[in-house]
Amino acid sequence: MQSGAWVRTDAYGIARTLALAVVQADQRVPTVMTIATSDSGGGAGIQADLKAFARCGVHGTSAIVALTAQNTREVVSVETLPRQFILDQVRAVAEDIGVDAVKIGMLFDRSTIEAVAEALDLVGEAPIVLDPVMVAESGAVLLKPEAKQALIERIVPRATVVTPNLGEARELTGLGEDAHPEELARAVQALGASAAVVTGGHLADGGDRFFDGQTLEVIEGARHPDGASHGSGCTHSSALAARLALGDSPLEAAREARRIAGEAVGNGLRGIGSGAGPVDVLGIIGT
Repeated sequence: MQSGAWVRTDAYGIARTLALAVVQADQRVPTVMTIATSDSGGGAGIQADLKAFARCGVHGTSAIVALTAQNTREVVSVETLPRQFILDQVRAVAEDIGVDAVKIGMLFDRSTIEAVAEALDLVGEAPIVLDPVMVAESGAVLLKPEAKQALIERIVPRATVVTPNLGEARELTGLGEDAHPEELARAVQALGASAAVVTGGHLADGGDRFFDGQTLEVIEGARHPDGASHGSGCTHSSALAARLALGDSPLEAAREARRIAGEAVGNGLRGIGSGAGPVDVLGIIGT
């Protein structure tokens, strides 16, 4: 090795090398936009999304729709942003930088959902990944109950992939606790999305369930019960959006997102805060 040179030989380094090869062949860095909410604790939301984009080798942009005052224990308060400002953020990025894929996260209320639905008209044919955030790791409600139907009607049908966890899939579909994960994946996709991934963090086997109207697949991955999981859903959906921007099919992107999110949980920063620690998608401790 030459003096001063440093080579990553772990999975992160390999994935980044492959992503760079794609970029160099195309001579353009793919750009992925997150339309979501800021987490002042840095573990989830916009902050987690941008870290995941960097991990995948794409350029991340953002349209912030709400702000939270939160830490690892609780969400203290939420402030939404005006409709016009949401539209201005998306338009500014789309007109100059471009949008190769979109990740949508926490939207909180009906007026925000309506604004985001309007903003999606500005991103052309970019694939859209929806993480239907409803409840925080701390238990705080992050989608007002009266806004759920607006999310189902205005955003879900426009999604390339919807990525609910087990509880969110039940809320979206109205199916009870007796419904199998595969049944939930089919029911979420039937709401109008091109594909659904019911994530497996709350399942005994830890596997994600993917369904696109034809293919039903269990996407297996390692479980990390001693890891830190705050921001795992955001990381998963953002990695999936990034992989779509890099040219993966939805199923390929879902497989890669499962692997990346699993590693992030396993590397989780358990010493950050006194509550649920944040995931570590960038391998901070290992660098």
